[in-house]
Amino acid sequence: MKGIILAGGTGSRLHPLTKVTNKHLLPIYNKPMIYYPIETLRKAGIKEALIVSGKGHAGHFLELLGSGKNVGMDLFYDVQEEAGGIAQALKLAKGFAGDDDVAVILGDNIYTEEFDFTDFRGGARIYLKKVPDANRFGVASLDGSRVLMITEKPEVPMTNYAVTGLYLYDKNVFSICESLVPSKRGELEITDVNNTFIEQGKMQADFVKGFWSDAGTFDSLHRTCAYMYELANK
Repeated sequence: MKGIILAGGTGSRLHPLTKVTNKHLLPIYNKPMIYYPIETLRKAGIKEALIVSGKGHAGHFLELLGSGKNVGMDLFYDVQEEAGGIAQALKLAKGFAGDDDVAVILGDNIYTEEFDFTDFRGGARIYLKKVPDANRFGVASLDGSRVLMITEKPEVPMTNYAVTGLYLYDKNVFSICESLVPSKRGELEITDVNNTFIEQGKMQADFVKGFWSDAGTFDSLHRTCAYMYELANK
C-alpha cells in the first residue's frame, strides 16, 4: 500500500496566515502541520508517499522534507495546478500508485490513533468520528456500522458521524475519479468518490477512537495546537 498526502488548496479560511505560506506548513505546536499526516501513515506501515501540493509553495515542501529520510519515509511530489477539489488532486497520484492500494490522508487532518491497514481487502474504507459540529463535514448515514450514504455539509445532519480525512482505496478509485463531473462549486468531490463505492457495495467503515481534528480554521487550528501541547507536556 502506498500513501498519498493531499496538501493543496488555497487555505482561504486561514488568511492572512496563508497569504505567505501553504496551510500545511503552519505549526501545530512544535512541528509543521504536514509532519502529522506523514507520521500517521508511517506508523501504519506505509513506506512511500506522494505529497500533492499547490504550485505556489511546492518548493517549500521539498526544502522542508527532501527525500523523506528524516521522517522515515520515501517521499515524492506532484503539483495540483489549480484548486479543483480533493478528487482532482487524487487523480494526479494514478501513476505513482500503479496497481497498489492507497491510503489517502488530507494534510490538515491530525490523529493520535495508530491505524492498522493490513486487513484492507479492496474497495474503500472511511474513518468516522462522532463530533458536535457534523454539519462542517461530510456526514455518514449508518445502519449499524454499514454506511448508507454520505452527505456533504448538510444543514441538518442525519447523524453526528463526520467522515474524517483518511481513506483507503483500491486501484479502482482512479477510474471513479475520471468519471466524476464537477460539483456546484466547480470541484471534483471526494464525497462523490465515496458514494460511488457505497453504491457498488464496496465501502467499509471504521471509527476513530483517539483524538482527531482538521486544522483548517482558526478555531480548529488553535484547538489542535492546544491539544498537542498538552499531550507533549503531560
